[in-house]
Amino acid sequence: MASYGDVRRWRPGPLEDTEQALKRKSDSLLRLNDEFAEMATPREWTGDAATSARREHGRITGRMEEIVASVSAARSATGDASDAVIGLRHAVEEAEELARAHGFAIGDDGAVNDVAPPQDVPADDVDEVRRERERIQTELVDRVEQILRRATDIDNDLADVLRKVSNDEIGDDGATTLAAAAAAAAAGAAQGGLSVLAPPKGGSPGDNAGWWDTLSKAEQQAIIANHPEWIGNRDGIPFTARDEANRARLETEKTRLAAERRRLQADLDDNLFGGLFTNADARLDQVEEKLASIEVIESTLDKGNRQLLQFDTSPERAEAAIANGNVDTADHVAVFTPGLTSNVPDSMVDYDANMDNLQSRTQDELRKYGDGGSVATVTWIGYQAPQLSADSIFSDNSVASDQAAAAGAEKLTPFLQGIDTARDTDAHLTALGHSYGSTTTGLALQNDTGVDEAVFFGSPGLGTNEVNDIKVPDGHATYIEAKRDAVGDLGYFGIDPSHMDGMDYATSAEARHPGDGRVMNEVTGHTSYLDDGSTSQYNMAVITGGMSDRVLHGADRGIGDVGSWPVPGTY
Repeated sequence: MASYGDVRRWRPGPLEDTEQALKRKSDSLLRLNDEFAEMATPREWTGDAATSARREHGRITGRMEEIVASVSAARSATGDASDAVIGLRHAVEEAEELARAHGFAIGDDGAVNDVAPPQDVPADDVDEVRRERERIQTELVDRVEQILRRATDIDNDLADVLRKVSNDEIGDDGATTLAAAAAAAAAGAAQGGLSVLAPPKGGSPGDNAGWWDTLSKAEQQAIIANHPEWIGNRDGIPFTARDEANRARLETEKTRLAAERRRLQADLDDNLFGGLFTNADARLDQVEEKLASIEVIESTLDKGNRQLLQFDTSPERAEAAIANGNVDTADHVAVFTPGLTSNVPDSMVDYDANMDNLQSRTQDELRKYGDGGSVATVTWIGYQAPQLSADSIFSDNSVASDQAAAAGAEKLTPFLQGIDTARDTDAHLTALGHSYGSTTTGLALQNDTGVDEAVFFGSPGLGTNEVNDIKVPDGHATYIEAKRDAVGDLGYFGIDPSHMDGMDYATSAEARHPGDGRVMNEVTGHTSYLDDGSTSQYNMAVITGGMSDRVLHGADRGIGDVGSWPVPGTY
């Protein structure tokens, strides 16, 4: 098994040279076709000698076909190995650059060593710096693991083909004349192709990113075309590739679900008792919901400038995440997790419009007062949010339980981690959570996710009583609570966030924009925080854009006396 030091020294050049030499040999053998055909026994020649000559001619022809197939197999294998090594070298370079940028070094044994930890870290930042370095080191370990896994696969595949060539185990696909040598060459080439390494089972975002980076561009495109299900929901894979894969899966799933709908409907039509003694009617409802989800997803994508980051029809209700903008390249990324009653067919259109507006507002603020960077916003309906049906209220998925939030957090955590992991440079990353979605977000952020800012609004609790459990930089967890929002005062899944020591507070009251003086609208109740032109939306926009110093804190800030803080829970 190759060590990391061995792989670090691998180069595609010798393989490329060998592949070209084998190509010349194969071409030379194929050119012998005409010459050898002219040597065939004349038809008018008969007798024992003629029979013997024809037999020998056939033996030589068969052997040449076997040689052509073997040479073609070796050529195909070395060519594929050369391409694979190019991909592998890219993965090594990515890992080495990530290590250098953060003060780590990867040894020849594959160990990730902290060789240049930051010095003179302010006391308030020690925990955050430690968490970030642990996250990077874990990602590097995962990347090295996948580099070695891929290197072993390339080595084994190439050795296996060359062993078959050496042992004359390459078939010519039944070619019977040298005129069929081209077919023999094709047969040999097919037997010489290296396998495409499947993604790591249960891989972390770092594992997945490391695996993807080891693949050549041709292999990556082949996976998107032939195995889109491998990567569509795989955190750590670039979102441009996930979008392409998920769009391909939409049509496949639509066809499969339509066939299932016809079958279930036929079963119900043929059953005297309908669905009374079966669950076919409930299953049909689920299929109809998933088909409606696909229709909504497609219409949302048709608006343009969208990415389908997640698409899953295997749960009871379809799950999806849609981005406005390019998550792979945006300087600032915000991920919004909604709460109670959220589902794809009923909620995606409105929430996508909210995120479209937030992207636009954030971009405006950045152009006028910030770094002018680009923005992507994401609507993440990637979990089974509680619904208001009787079945849901009295089930494990009830809004009265945090079980759905905990299950959602298990999915949201790697999704957030995968944003920075999939990119060459980290985004300024903001997590937005509303209502029960804030509980889901709060639980997710109790893990190391790489999130830089968190904004919770209308929250029944964050799954903790301590703001320090929310792993974002100190002073970058913000809460917004509107007047007459009863949910915001529940404190059901942890204390009311407005009472958490260390939580920052942003207003939802009417206020003047601190730059152009326009009046921004107050929101009241539980459902209007994302309204376009509202103060709460403005505060989310400046936080998403990395301008938290421009957040409006006072209920009367910009309208009356400036500088007063609101009483927690009263604005």
